[in-house]
Amino acid sequence: MSAIADAFARCRAERRAAFIPFLMAGDPTLDATGKLMHALVRGGADLIELGVPFSDPIADGPANQAAAGRALAAGTNLSGVLRLIAQERDRLGVPVVLFTYFNPIHARGVDTFAEQAAASGVDGVLCVDLPPDESDLGFVQALRSHGLDAIQLLAPTSTRERIKKVAQAASGFIYYVSRTGVTGSTDPLPKPLLKEVKRLRRKLTLPLAVGFGIATPEQVKALARVADGVVVGSELVRIVEAHGGDHDLPNLIEARARELAAGV
Repeated sequence: MSAIADAFARCRAERRAAFIPFLMAGDPTLDATGKLMHALVRGGADLIELGVPFSDPIADGPANQAAAGRALAAGTNLSGVLRLIAQERDRLGVPVVLFTYFNPIHARGVDTFAEQAAASGVDGVLCVDLPPDESDLGFVQALRSHGLDAIQLLAPTSTRERIKKVAQAASGFIYYVSRTGVTGSTDPLPKPLLKEVKRLRRKLTLPLAVGFGIATPEQVKALARVADGVVVGSELVRIVEAHGGDHDLPNLIEARARELAAGV
């Protein structure tokens, strides 16, 4: 059983959903990100999703785009992110999922990336702009050959055929996008969402985690009733943006994580 599967099994045994917070690696610095990852664990994280900054983050909203820009300006790249995970993973004690675009992976080759990611302690990879119909690029196979979970996306617009392809290609868990568009929406959750997640979950054997635009403990609590995991990203990224230079930033992140994790 992978570390990700084990984390979801542990949450299921405790009759709750997994809390999965997101951070942009390198915002404000990689050093700070390491401290914030530990703050998230103290605040109740069951898994951590770590973004690899990219110059053209088409799936990200304004908060995450700005975070990626700050991280890139600070000199963050994929090699630095992998070094950070190698330094922190064992002490964290929770699985780490990379949230990335395909370009940085393609630049070094999928097999080399998978080998380096696994050696660094990465547990799974979500490549946001590489749908399963393009898995002939060898990406999913490379991840699996190095013991990494291949996290796949589903959305409200996913067809029956897409759901089938994702279910076949994915391992670890499936990430359900709560709404069309980009990350970081502050709008209320779409009304049909809970019913749709419940319906979809019955069709899947893998755990289903929901993200995009989840920002309050109330939203986390509502989704935790129907999903196996809840992902919160931009809410935490905005705290980093507002308090990036503060010595108290880890405490602020830990406190907000604890409030959000209480919902699962």
